[in-house]
Amino acid sequence: MKKSDVDARSVAVIGMACRLPGASGADELWSLLRDGTDATSETPPDRYDVDALYDSRPGPGRLASRRAGYVADVAGFDAEFFGMSAGEAVELDPQQRLLLMTAWEALEDAGQRPDLLAGSRTGVFVGAARTDYLELTLRQGPQAATAAQLLNFRSLLSARLSHFLDLRGPSIVVDTACSSSLTAVHQAVQSIRAGESPLALAAGVNLKLRPDEGLAMTAAGSMSADGRSRFGDANADGHAPGDAVGVVVLKPLTAALADGDRIRAVIQGSAVGNDGGTSDSVLNPSLTGQLEVLRWAYEDAGVDPAEVDYVEAHGSGSPALDMLELTALGEVLGRGRPADRPLLVGSVKTNVGHAEAAGGLTGLIKAVLCLEHGQVPPSLHLDTPSPRVDWHRLPVVVPRALQDLPDRGRPAVVGISGQGSSALNAHVVLRQADPPTVRVKALKPRRPYVLPLSARTPAALTALARRYAEYLGPGGAGAAYAVRDICFSAATRRQHHPYRTAVVGATHEELAAALTGTLVGTGRASEAADRYRAGLDVDWDAEFKKGGTYVPLPLYAWQTERYWPGEERSDNDGDLSAWVLSEHARTGFDDGSTLTEIGIDSLARLRIVVELTKRSGREIDPEEFGRLRTVGELRAWTRTLGAAA
Repeated sequence: MKKSDVDARSVAVIGMACRLPGASGADELWSLLRDGTDATSETPPDRYDVDALYDSRPGPGRLASRRAGYVADVAGFDAEFFGMSAGEAVELDPQQRLLLMTAWEALEDAGQRPDLLAGSRTGVFVGAARTDYLELTLRQGPQAATAAQLLNFRSLLSARLSHFLDLRGPSIVVDTACSSSLTAVHQAVQSIRAGESPLALAAGVNLKLRPDEGLAMTAAGSMSADGRSRFGDANADGHAPGDAVGVVVLKPLTAALADGDRIRAVIQGSAVGNDGGTSDSVLNPSLTGQLEVLRWAYEDAGVDPAEVDYVEAHGSGSPALDMLELTALGEVLGRGRPADRPLLVGSVKTNVGHAEAAGGLTGLIKAVLCLEHGQVPPSLHLDTPSPRVDWHRLPVVVPRALQDLPDRGRPAVVGISGQGSSALNAHVVLRQADPPTVRVKALKPRRPYVLPLSARTPAALTALARRYAEYLGPGGAGAAYAVRDICFSAATRRQHHPYRTAVVGATHEELAAALTGTLVGTGRASEAADRYRAGLDVDWDAEFKKGGTYVPLPLYAWQTERYWPGEERSDNDGDLSAWVLSEHARTGFDDGSTLTEIGIDSLARLRIVVELTKRSGREIDPEEFGRLRTVGELRAWTRTLGAAA
């Protein structure tokens, strides 16, 4: 296949973001992988009472393991940024909350302004299999089945994202069990190739909030006893679950090159396929099914399987599944491979646990990082290679230490595998992106440029300015990029919010000093900076006449608060109106603000009537409450209600 034909069908990964055990982003994930860190931990008490369920000799209704991979601060959310009241945020599944923030970060990483995507046919494809938050709520009894719970159905994961960003392309939730998110990537690629979606977000989300699946897997004997994945090891004993939220931004390669996007990796091909009737039961994996999907994926990519440098395996740590997977990889990718160049195979699950529906997307993000850094991190917990695997015949090696990808005078090629208990196998083929052309230093004489920063609250703007100061300061990531490109990227590749500041400088040091208030003198004058601070439009094309190169910048500084059911945020000194407003207002207000203006719609009014009935001990007339128009009227009415209680 000609390179021009390959490129015409290829899809660029132009941005990505993640929330994983031990890592709040891709850079932290790489540090964790490079250092060989096991990020699994004991089950936090806000998930479930593991002490009541764990048994070292598990039987019916017991858990085999006390630990798994857990995302930190699962309850943290910036409700104000997304226009939600505190009450709405508490009721909303944290899978949706974290997906919203992670998707925004992925778009920022890609340099794609969400406001300019609004109304476009951008697609959203989300791999997910859990609805733990909804199910925990409904277990509280019939009274918990409120209208608000309709928002927590799994189909709303993609819909919520499409609605908030006004994305009008396909919006689909994929559930093929543990291959869900890699299948979502495949569907996104197909949508882009068909011309249906000019841009796509592919995601995976999995938050383990209840023990039920673990109880079932313990009963089946397939749960790891210590919550660790031992891919390829003689002592591998099964599934070690984990949380994950991951998002990648995908775009046709030709369009990404034309638009000057940063290309993190290139998806050259992919395939999915079911085992069909080639296994003895629907839950048992099939070697035939895996062999077929591998062959189809490399045929689609136009790549000789023997040329693949590394595969990020499904690698679940199940003795039977690992043996089949390594055998399939050896059979397809080992054929014709020189003896001195074995296939490297690893599994991110040994670091962060098995993220189930989001596991494939987690593996894809790791694979992109491997290509960017030119290295393969170690797979953990491999002490004695499994005797079930014919290591002498199969040309595969699981790295136990950090090692370089081979330099073969061409872009490296890696594969990512996902397998579901639905018998659906998926495989994606990535190649290394061509090195970007980036100006490293500004040319002399140095010219000053405007660096615009914005946020949705003053506190977020202050925090963002601190991030930029660190980025521009000694040892910061911004030192690798020219001042012009940093300012150009901030001006043209980031959405501009209501709260704004702008500094002017010709060097990294000057910009950092202006941001921290340590600049000697009054700083440089700029009409563009003055207009930006005043909230006026700025002609950035005139400011950057020769354009610039997009470079990565600090991400939005979220102002998160904890939102969790059953936890009072404040008692508001018994003031019912203060409580109602703190829980349900989506924006700032005064006594003259109408309830509709601050986001208290008909659904919120129904919830408030139920909540006030419980708090006041009085039967509240919905029609009486429905006649209230303003915040002032609400305050007067609740004072009367409180006095009568």
